[in-house]
Amino acid sequence: MTTTVASAATAAAAVPKAAFDWKPVGLLLAVMALAFPAVGSGSTWLTLTVAGLAMGMIVFIIASGLTLVFGLMDVLNFGHGVFIALGAFVATTVMGGMALFADTGLGPALLAIFCAMVVAMVVAGAVGWAFERVIVRPVYGLHLKQILITMGGMIVGEEIIKVIWGPLQIAMPLPESLRGSFIIGEAAIEKYRVLAAGIGLLVFVGLAWTLARTKVGLLIRAGVQDREMVESLGYRIRRLFVGVFVAGSALAGLGGVLWGLYQQAVAPQIGAQVNVLIFIVIIIGGLGSTLGCFIGALLVGLLANYTGFLAPTVALFSNIALMVAILMWRPQGLYPVTNR
Repeated sequence: MTTTVASAATAAAAVPKAAFDWKPVGLLLAVMALAFPAVGSGSTWLTLTVAGLAMGMIVFIIASGLTLVFGLMDVLNFGHGVFIALGAFVATTVMGGMALFADTGLGPALLAIFCAMVVAMVVAGAVGWAFERVIVRPVYGLHLKQILITMGGMIVGEEIIKVIWGPLQIAMPLPESLRGSFIIGEAAIEKYRVLAAGIGLLVFVGLAWTLARTKVGLLIRAGVQDREMVESLGYRIRRLFVGVFVAGSALAGLGGVLWGLYQQAVAPQIGAQVNVLIFIVIIIGGLGSTLGCFIGALLVGLLANYTGFLAPTVALFSNIALMVAILMWRPQGLYPVTNR
């Protein structure tokens, strides 16, 4: 077993590692710096920046699951949105049942949100397992069929959600202790956005550590680089695929909870509405790159908030413009998979 693990490590390291590229990070900092004089007020800039980072963190959580699925499995899952919507609606049920308890203080509020996140991730992961077995497995390696069948799966999933929770929008209010803002000087920083940013950062650190420091991460990276080599060593890549798909679905469910609380309302179409944004982030970051997804999501969140304040009409297509500009600069995205 030790020999096979070492061989897998060799397979994972078959592609030489390049020095870390700081240019995308510099781009992120430059966007923040250029926005400061444009906004004109330090307090407003701080409020917009925290809001943008929080939005970016939530988008990253949602997109990271799809990044894992595409990076390892080469599956274009356009049905990813159904797990987002499912997570959000499951959370409305859990939060609704704990509403009175959650409004008794900060601790109960955080516990209620934690319970909602756990249940949403379990349900989304279980549905993701079934989705992979029934819908995705027959079309491995067939990208056009993947797009068509997963989009069909999302449509069916939305209709099932309507049957269970109804077709109308459902309010998802924050617990009393998480409403309002922290006041820093003249800047108002919403409490929930700070919480969302913290959860997003924890997810990124957890994913980065898992991929870089654990045996599972080693096998994932080895499977990306040389699937045949890993299979020849006795590891069942198909099982690993299923595990990654379930993990990606669970992360989408977690992101759905945070996005629903961010919007303070959920609708059956919430997943489809976010789907476009997710794919923009993945393309910007580099297909299959976790780090690229993280930086890309932060760029999208910051730009959406800055342009929404400075030029609301531009905000409608700012993300598309950002994607075009970055692809003209780096056609393979900010951090191509080979540079991870």
